[in-house]
Amino acid sequence: MGKTWCRFGTPANGGAFHNERTTAPHLESSMPLCHPLRRAALLCGLACLAAPALAQDVYPSKAITIVVGYPPGGSTDLTARTVAAELGHKLGVPVLIENLGGAGGAIGAQKVASAAPDGYTLLVGASNEIAIHKLVNKKVKYDLKDFTAIGLIASQPLVLVASPGAGVQNLAEFTQKVLKNPGRFSYGSSGVGTALHLAGEMVKQQGKLFMTHIPYRGVAPLANDLMGNNLEYGVFVLSSGLPHIRSGKVIALGTTEAKRSATTPDIPALAETAQYQNVDIGTWFALMAPAQLPKPVFDKLKKALNDSLQTADLRKKLEASGSTVAATTVNIDQFLATEVAKYQKIVAFAGIEE
Repeated sequence: MGKTWCRFGTPANGGAFHNERTTAPHLESSMPLCHPLRRAALLCGLACLAAPALAQDVYPSKAITIVVGYPPGGSTDLTARTVAAELGHKLGVPVLIENLGGAGGAIGAQKVASAAPDGYTLLVGASNEIAIHKLVNKKVKYDLKDFTAIGLIASQPLVLVASPGAGVQNLAEFTQKVLKNPGRFSYGSSGVGTALHLAGEMVKQQGKLFMTHIPYRGVAPLANDLMGNNLEYGVFVLSSGLPHIRSGKVIALGTTEAKRSATTPDIPALAETAQYQNVDIGTWFALMAPAQLPKPVFDKLKKALNDSLQTADLRKKLEASGSTVAATTVNIDQFLATEVAKYQKIVAFAGIEE
């Protein structure tokens, strides 16, 4: 009778596998000829049942892909690449970036929402595609419930600016001029339903101002029109607007988070003025996975992200870009719920629809 083998690892006692039969000689002749085959099949079946648990235990065992819903070079892409490098070190596997631009980040987000929840396809997304798009565009098929939120990475304030030809140098002059000329002036953003657009509408709401919103296809044409005095006011992500502010080509009126940015302590927060004390909005970046991510995989990703956020190299790079690195104690689910509620109010007030 031939011997049947089914190996799934080293023996529990650490010794070598042996070739001896395990059946007592006096019983062998009375057992069916296929008994070893049945035993092997049983062992194989048990091993297959254990396979999912073993697979989670060894996660990750191959490269991880982080999807970014924008072309290379923007703030979301920079954040993703900085985080990917650290995650690769912590997890011990390559972490790759896939830029899948289009629809303001929604195409990339949709890919991750539809991916298998195995931890190998992740999203580094911004507030636009994670929390705002669904509120303003009914054609967006995914929702926040289609993701597992791993953690907040960083945030960045926005900044309200004036063109040189607008004739204002600070927030008080801006408010006075717009109040005296309702409907005469316009402000621009990088598109309908973006965080920049919502920030502009929040300023209008708090200041009781009437201005027309002009949506642009990105930040570059917005900057060109402001610097060329073809538009009076605009909203930038701080990192995008700062070069133009420092060169004197646009005038900073205030940042949009509750407190001044550590990157620009010389630029006041809008909330420092009583009329705008409730203005608190920025853009943020989070690491997301598909819904129903297994807890062991979630736990490994969460720990790797938290460890990454505390490394000096990551903090230096993100802070240099104008971001504030998130505290690892932030409850990401509560944070997202609060942000969505805030956006819903602004969208309803302004009647924003794409």
